[in-house]
Amino acid sequence: MFKNYIKSALRSIRKRRGYSLLNIAGLTIGMICCLLIFHYVSYERSYDRFEPEADRIYRIRLDMYEKGELSYRSATSYPAIGPTLLKDFPEVKQFCRLIDDPILLANEQQDKKFTENKAYFADHAAIQMFGLHLLKGDPNQALVGPDKIILSETTAKKYFGAEDPLGKTLVNRSFFMPELLQVTGVYKDLPSNSHLIMPCLVSYATLGKERTLMGDRTNASETGWSWYDFYVYIQLNSTSAVSQLEAKLPAFTEKYINSQYGKNINNRKTELHLIPLSDIHLLSNVNQEAEVNGSGQAVASLFLVAIIIICIAWINYINLATARSAERAKEVGVRKVMGAWRAGLIQQFFFESLLLNLISLVISLVVFFILLIPFNQFTGLPIHSFLTLSTPYWLLFGSLFFAGTLLSGLYPAIVLSGFKPIAVLKGAFKNSSNGLVLRKGLIVAQFATSVVLIAGTIIIYQQVNYMRNQDLGADINETIVLKGPQSLHDSLYQNTFQPFKDAVLKQTGITSIAASSDVPGNEVYWTNGIRRINVENATTSTMYHIGADFDFIPAYNIKMVAGRNFSTAYGTDKNAVILNERAVAQFGFKDAASAIDQQVKRGRDTLTIVGVTANFHQQGLQKAIEPIVVILRPNTTDFYSVKVKGANMQQTLACLKSLWNTYFPKDPFDYFFLNASYGEQYKADLLFGKIFGGFAFLAILIACFGLLGLSAYNILQRTKEIGIRKVLGASSQSILVLLSKDFIRLITLALVIAIPISWYVMNKWLQDYSFRISIAWWVFIVASVSAIIVVLTTISVQAVKAIATSPVKSLKTE
Repeated sequence: MFKNYIKSALRSIRKRRGYSLLNIAGLTIGMICCLLIFHYVSYERSYDRFEPEADRIYRIRLDMYEKGELSYRSATSYPAIGPTLLKDFPEVKQFCRLIDDPILLANEQQDKKFTENKAYFADHAAIQMFGLHLLKGDPNQALVGPDKIILSETTAKKYFGAEDPLGKTLVNRSFFMPELLQVTGVYKDLPSNSHLIMPCLVSYATLGKERTLMGDRTNASETGWSWYDFYVYIQLNSTSAVSQLEAKLPAFTEKYINSQYGKNINNRKTELHLIPLSDIHLLSNVNQEAEVNGSGQAVASLFLVAIIIICIAWINYINLATARSAERAKEVGVRKVMGAWRAGLIQQFFFESLLLNLISLVISLVVFFILLIPFNQFTGLPIHSFLTLSTPYWLLFGSLFFAGTLLSGLYPAIVLSGFKPIAVLKGAFKNSSNGLVLRKGLIVAQFATSVVLIAGTIIIYQQVNYMRNQDLGADINETIVLKGPQSLHDSLYQNTFQPFKDAVLKQTGITSIAASSDVPGNEVYWTNGIRRINVENATTSTMYHIGADFDFIPAYNIKMVAGRNFSTAYGTDKNAVILNERAVAQFGFKDAASAIDQQVKRGRDTLTIVGVTANFHQQGLQKAIEPIVVILRPNTTDFYSVKVKGANMQQTLACLKSLWNTYFPKDPFDYFFLNASYGEQYKADLLFGKIFGGFAFLAILIACFGLLGLSAYNILQRTKEIGIRKVLGASSQSILVLLSKDFIRLITLALVIAIPISWYVMNKWLQDYSFRISIAWWVFIVASVSAIIVVLTTISVQAVKAIATSPVKSLKTE
């Protein structure tokens, strides 16, 4: 019997090649899309799950409220939190603190020097908590005590080549004074799906030693409750302990922070929250994230698109199979007259469906593995990440395949096997509406989904385009940013920077050079509380600080709306400050002009407001504009912004490198182009738009396959009617309208359903952006017209053939 099923199924596929090819193409594309999206989603959701005890590790999130409103949320918090939680709560097994600090490391024997921008001071517990596999060194002692450093395998090769680095030293030139760090371990590179990039870890005790050498006797890196630049991770004794600990955090915060640090004076309130390690990459998007995180909403949207696409493919199969019921009715009638049972017919038709699905599955798996490398390159995943489609997603795909094959095969099989042989053989079935309501409903669902996808693609493109082309309030074009030197300090730096600056300005095509602690596109980490003075009940507000020289504001063409820029003509500007309009509003001034010459208190310093700038976007338009204060720091060493105009870029870079090596020989020449760096903030949004748009197109294409098959069978059933109408003088246009109008009605209904759904979904998506477009009415017109054009074009392919057929031939059709 099984052999007979195979023969019958293969005979049916050969006899109806066009129908079979449409089904195989639709199912194959649907499965490939589903697998590729699952591959991407699986990778994005796999972050940090490789950690040995990831389900018990949490990062502390700090929420700060000022004047009763949320001021900011930060991924970093206070260094004293970790040890205090361990002391107070039995639920906490251990803690780990990380604080990033770019350091300049050198292997002087091999004359190799690099700035490690992602270096961290780390407690020794980091080795165990982050699952670092030490290839060399003792994991129990590698980060215990000062002046120790462990390197990733790649970093070790960068400094030492093939030499064994264990026990050797690297010179740290970027601290208060040069010091030696002993290499006490080499660990295997962390997987790419880690929310942390850690080329090296310096023992936490080294931070305390450094601060002591700088004159700090407060032991702030251990006991501080106001310095909130530390990533604090805790490991619990059990997964069930998290709810118990969360319930205790409000009282803990009140005891150690709110009651001690300004709640009554400054109306400030701190809250602490536990963020699961595996949630950080997709579900945490707050201040001072260690890396640019992904978007949980975008990943969930793509996951939904994958399900939609594969469902559309199976909907096509059901539509085509039930539409062919009239064609196969006689076959069923003859089989039943010859003694076939209904159960046997169901098995036969189901086997045909299974065979088509299996053929599609085999093709899709082959194409999926062929496309993996180019798809990984397109999406930015590791090129050879073949195994990131984890077991749960393979099981989900297998379940979808089983369910889709069962439903898409079983329903048509039941419909086809249920025909009455007498009625069929008499021709009474030809005009039956069996399955018509279902087919219409499925067509409406398909094209309602298509309209939502078209509208969504347009809106995503508009939002990304809006963010990329909006006036930033600062001119970032034609700007080369040099990462400042770390090896010179104090008077040595002062005596070197100005001659370097003078030499740079003499180069052809360079118009200015400005020093600053941050540049546009960088998140500002330097915050401090500031309050107005001579104002009753003035409260402290957290402000974001940029240290800059006299040339920073004019170099970026930042507009002054009141007052003036810093000037060498005013000796008092060392105690001056410039605010942006957002900071002016935060302080409660009536307008920018009224803020000029007013004074504010920052720690022990009294500062005079000498200027107000227009708001400018320090970060991408996903983020709100923060209150920024610019403080005069002419000797800042973080970044040099070099503005060029009409210059030969390669020649300019060569000149800059030559001058750099002359004035800063101990520091590496490291630069980036600001407009490209700033644009990196939109990389994830651009990628989401491309992936969403590409798969939306494929979903619509699959729907068109189904529509093409349905229109073909619809025309086949009406062949004689078309011939009669042509004999009676009907025009080609009227026949085309006749064949299209039923489909147009269904598409119109799909539009009525899709437009409010797409508006709701996309409006909710836009809420994640501080600066966003308003959804224009014409977007839905374009989406609707596009869907109608697709439908008419698809139908016309078959209709034109039918219209061109000779009426004589049509009337001979039985």
